[in-house]
Amino acid sequence: MSAEEEFPQAPAPSEPEGRELRFAYVAGVTPGKWIRRWEERMPNVPLQSFMSDDGAQLSVLGDGSADLSFVRLPVDREGLNVIPLYEEQPVVVAPKGHEISVFEEVALADLVTETFLNVAELGGAETALQVVASGAGLVILPMSVARHFNVKDTVARKLTGAPTTQIALAWPSETTDEVIEEFIGIVRGRTAQSSRQPSAKVEKPKKEPKPDRRGTGVKKPKVAQRYAPNPDKGRGKGSRKKGKR
Repeated sequence: MSAEEEFPQAPAPSEPEGRELRFAYVAGVTPGKWIRRWEERMPNVPLQSFMSDDGAQLSVLGDGSADLSFVRLPVDREGLNVIPLYEEQPVVVAPKGHEISVFEEVALADLVTETFLNVAELGGAETALQVVASGAGLVILPMSVARHFNVKDTVARKLTGAPTTQIALAWPSETTDEVIEEFIGIVRGRTAQSSRQPSAKVEKPKKEPKPDRRGTGVKKPKVAQRYAPNPDKGRGKGSRKKGKR
């Protein structure tokens, strides 16, 4: 009986699955710049992203579909970490040919006689914009959302005097780790050298010392002094005068 048959080797342990980061974002959010920075700094951690509607912006965290979610406030913050990021410019969207099209921006107070549609009741922004195109009324949306869907036969103008909306980054409070912290830092604009970035704390290999330009990497010993020191060096003028007498 061979040694291998008598003492069979245990199977090698399987390598754990690689870490992957997934995030969702609502319409109007453009995550391209954050994705590019992630790929530059964390090339070994795949990043997956997908768009969710406003109704699913938190459920994707609850069912595990995403590790983080770009949400539109307000949201229920219980059990979540939430970082507000930026405010969105509101616009009013009307059917093409409406009188607002002759202005660059419109005040909400000037639209008191208009019929406004409820976006949530219509099932979301895209459907609401299609209803607007039919001439049934107007809607107020973030500018980024109106541009994202860009429904034909509608016109959008900046709206003043209306409350703004805000985009935030949310994730479950119990799942924070270094990978999530790295992504949060990128979203918040931290540089790769920031001491608050987990990736910056990884020790980099030390560079080898440069070889001596004179041909060897060994430091040459100091040459012995050829001449005795000058006995008059450092003496005052008076001392030299005495020596001449």
